[in-house]
Amino acid sequence: MKTLFTLLLGVLITSAAFSQKPIKIACVGNSITQGPGRDHPDSYPLQMQEILGEAYDVKNFGVSGRTLLKKGDFPYWNEPQFEEVKGFAPDILVIMLGTNDSKPQNWTYKTEFRKDYLDMIAAFRETMPADGKVYVVMPVPVTKDNFGITAEVMNNEQRMMIMDIARSSGAELIDLYTPLMDKAELLPDGVHPNTEGLGIMAAAVARAIRL
Repeated sequence: MKTLFTLLLGVLITSAAFSQKPIKIACVGNSITQGPGRDHPDSYPLQMQEILGEAYDVKNFGVSGRTLLKKGDFPYWNEPQFEEVKGFAPDILVIMLGTNDSKPQNWTYKTEFRKDYLDMIAAFRETMPADGKVYVVMPVPVTKDNFGITAEVMNNEQRMMIMDIARSSGAELIDLYTPLMDKAELLPDGVHPNTEGLGIMAAAVARAIRL
């Protein structure tokens, strides 16, 4: 027969388990983040959800074709997802933008890239918990110019800028360039990883978050 103490202890343990909320992760990005669809299981955020398990709540806020630059042709700033991220108030923010910024019509504003990136991080941090973490992602490599996206800008010039942005903002840097650097076959169009490539991305980001 259970004692009163045992019963009370069981209630307390059950209550504690129910009171623990999943750690919220917001994945911000362009078509590489959006993947086959924001709710598609092959997208890297949803593959990462499978890896991390129920202790985490991963949301895909990727929007195809969007830029980090405010003066870009399709700024992420103007999308409803920008406000949705703030409303989600994530515990962890993962930003991977810049690929579409490498297009000539956008990179003409490259002197504003650093400030716009720091501004975006600051805007999201306003709605995050005080102990929230921001991860700045070095995007996957561009193995051939396509859609106006320029390998020279992405693989050289912009990578150096993103490392500086992560350092200056106090964010953690996640490198997705190196894991796919020698795997051009996983980027069939030279820009977008296939399902296997997205899985490599998901594992790398999950590993960084768990450290």
